[in-house]
Amino acid sequence: MNILNDQMKAMLAKQLPILATVIAGGIPNIGPKRSLRVYDDQTLIFNENTGGQTLQNIRDGSKIAVAVIDREALDGYRFLGKPEIFSEGTPAYDNALAFAANNGMKQPKFAVLIHLEEIFTLRSGADAGKKL
Repeated sequence: MNILNDQMKAMLAKQLPILATVIAGGIPNIGPKRSLRVYDDQTLIFNENTGGQTLQNIRDGSKIAVAVIDREALDGYRFLGKPEIFSEGTPAYDNALAFAANNGMKQPKFAVLIHLEEIFTLRSGADAGKKL
Protein backbone atom coordinates (compact mmCIF):
# COMPACT_ATOMS: atom_id res chain seq x y z
CA MET A 1 0.00 0.00 0.00
CA ASN A 2 1.33 3.46 -0.88
CA ILE A 3 0.51 5.39 2.27
CA LEU A 4 2.19 8.64 3.22
CA ASN A 5 3.56 8.43 6.76
CA ASP A 6 4.11 11.37 9.11
CA GLN A 7 7.81 11.68 8.19
CA MET A 8 6.98 11.90 4.47
CA LYS A 9 4.26 14.47 5.12
CA ALA A 10 6.59 16.59 7.24
CA MET A 11 9.32 16.50 4.60
CA LEU A 12 6.87 17.48 1.84
CA ALA A 13 5.64 20.38 3.99
CA LYS A 14 9.15 21.69 4.71
CA GLN A 15 11.34 20.88 1.70
CA LEU A 16 10.93 21.98 -1.93
CA PRO A 17 9.60 19.07 -4.03
CA ILE A 18 10.91 18.49 -7.55
CA LEU A 19 8.38 17.18 -10.07
CA ALA A 20 9.17 15.25 -13.23
CA THR A 21 7.08 14.31 -16.24
CA VAL A 22 8.05 12.98 -19.65
CA ILE A 23 7.68 14.83 -22.92
CA ALA A 24 6.50 12.81 -25.91
CA GLY A 25 9.52 10.89 -27.15
CA GLY A 26 10.76 10.12 -23.64
CA ILE A 27 12.55 13.40 -22.87
CA PRO A 28 12.43 14.23 -19.14
CA ASN A 29 10.84 17.47 -17.96
CA ILE A 30 11.76 18.43 -14.39
CA GLY A 31 11.36 21.41 -12.11
CA PRO A 32 10.51 22.63 -8.62
CA LYS A 33 6.86 22.68 -7.63
CA ARG A 34 6.40 24.88 -4.57
CA SER A 35 2.64 24.27 -4.41
CA LEU A 36 3.04 20.49 -4.19
CA ARG A 37 1.65 19.13 -0.94
CA VAL A 38 -0.25 16.28 0.67
CA TYR A 39 -3.92 15.94 -0.31
CA ASP A 40 -4.65 12.79 1.66
CA ASP A 41 -2.76 9.69 2.83
CA GLN A 42 -2.48 8.30 -0.72
CA THR A 43 -2.54 11.43 -2.86
CA LEU A 44 -0.45 14.52 -3.52
CA ILE A 45 -1.78 17.74 -5.08
CA PHE A 46 -0.28 20.76 -6.80
CA ASN A 47 -1.57 23.96 -8.34
CA GLU A 48 -0.99 24.13 -12.08
CA ASN A 49 -0.43 27.82 -12.65
CA THR A 50 1.27 28.12 -16.04
CA GLY A 51 -0.60 25.63 -18.20
CA GLY A 52 2.73 24.87 -19.90
CA GLN A 53 4.83 21.81 -20.61
CA THR A 54 3.99 19.87 -17.44
CA LEU A 55 0.26 20.18 -18.13
CA GLN A 56 0.76 19.12 -21.75
CA ASN A 57 2.81 16.11 -20.66
CA ILE A 58 0.04 15.04 -18.28
CA ARG A 59 -2.55 15.44 -21.02
CA ASP A 60 -0.32 13.31 -23.27
CA GLY A 61 -0.38 10.50 -20.68
CA SER A 62 2.81 11.06 -18.67
CA LYS A 63 3.01 9.69 -15.18
CA ILE A 64 4.64 11.86 -12.51
CA ALA A 65 7.68 11.39 -10.31
CA VAL A 66 8.25 13.64 -7.31
CA ALA A 67 11.49 13.81 -5.35
CA VAL A 68 11.77 15.53 -2.01
CA ILE A 69 15.11 15.62 -0.18
CA ASP A 70 16.33 16.82 3.17
CA ARG A 71 19.96 17.47 2.29
CA GLU A 72 21.10 18.00 5.89
CA ALA A 73 19.59 14.68 7.01
CA LEU A 74 20.67 12.84 3.82
CA ASP A 75 17.12 11.58 3.58
CA GLY A 76 14.33 11.78 1.06
CA TYR A 77 11.62 10.08 -0.95
CA ARG A 78 10.61 9.50 -4.55
CA PHE A 79 6.89 9.23 -5.22
CA LEU A 80 5.55 7.82 -8.49
CA GLY A 81 1.96 8.21 -9.53
CA LYS A 82 -0.77 8.84 -12.00
CA PRO A 83 -1.93 12.45 -12.39
CA GLU A 84 -5.52 13.61 -12.69
CA ILE A 85 -6.44 17.18 -13.72
CA PHE A 86 -9.29 19.08 -12.05
CA SER A 87 -10.86 22.42 -12.94
CA GLU A 88 -13.36 24.80 -11.35
CA GLY A 89 -16.25 23.34 -9.39
CA THR A 90 -14.39 20.35 -7.96
CA PRO A 91 -13.11 19.74 -4.41
CA ALA A 92 -9.53 19.42 -5.66
CA TYR A 93 -9.73 22.78 -7.43
CA ASP A 94 -11.31 24.37 -4.35
CA ASN A 95 -8.32 23.06 -2.37
CA ALA A 96 -5.98 24.67 -4.90
CA LEU A 97 -7.83 28.00 -4.71
CA ALA A 98 -7.62 28.03 -0.90
CA PHE A 99 -3.93 27.12 -0.98
CA ALA A 100 -3.22 29.93 -3.45
CA ALA A 101 -5.14 32.48 -1.38
CA ASN A 102 -3.39 31.42 1.84
CA ASN A 103 0.08 31.54 0.27
CA GLY A 104 -0.01 34.70 -1.82
CA MET A 105 -0.18 32.85 -5.12
CA LYS A 106 -2.24 33.64 -8.18
CA GLN A 107 -5.39 31.71 -9.01
CA PRO A 108 -4.44 28.33 -10.51
CA LYS A 109 -5.55 27.23 -13.94
CA PHE A 110 -6.03 23.67 -12.65
CA ALA A 111 -5.44 21.43 -9.66
CA VAL A 112 -3.56 18.19 -10.28
CA LEU A 113 -3.89 15.19 -8.02
CA ILE A 114 -1.12 12.58 -8.04
CA HIS A 115 -2.50 9.17 -7.11
CA LEU A 116 0.48 7.40 -5.58
CA GLU A 117 1.46 4.04 -7.07
CA GLU A 118 4.97 3.55 -5.63
CA ILE A 119 7.16 5.17 -2.97
CA PHE A 120 10.94 4.78 -2.71
CA THR A 121 13.45 5.94 -0.14
CA LEU A 122 16.19 8.31 -1.20
CA ARG A 123 17.98 7.96 2.14
CA SER A 124 21.73 7.82 1.81
CA GLY A 125 23.27 4.41 2.45
CA ALA A 126 22.40 0.78 1.93
CA ASP A 127 18.63 1.43 1.60
CA ALA A 128 19.00 4.09 -1.09
CA GLY A 129 16.41 3.55 -3.83
CA LYS A 130 14.57 0.84 -1.90
CA LYS A 131 10.85 0.53 -2.63
CA LEU A 132 8.79 1.10 0.50
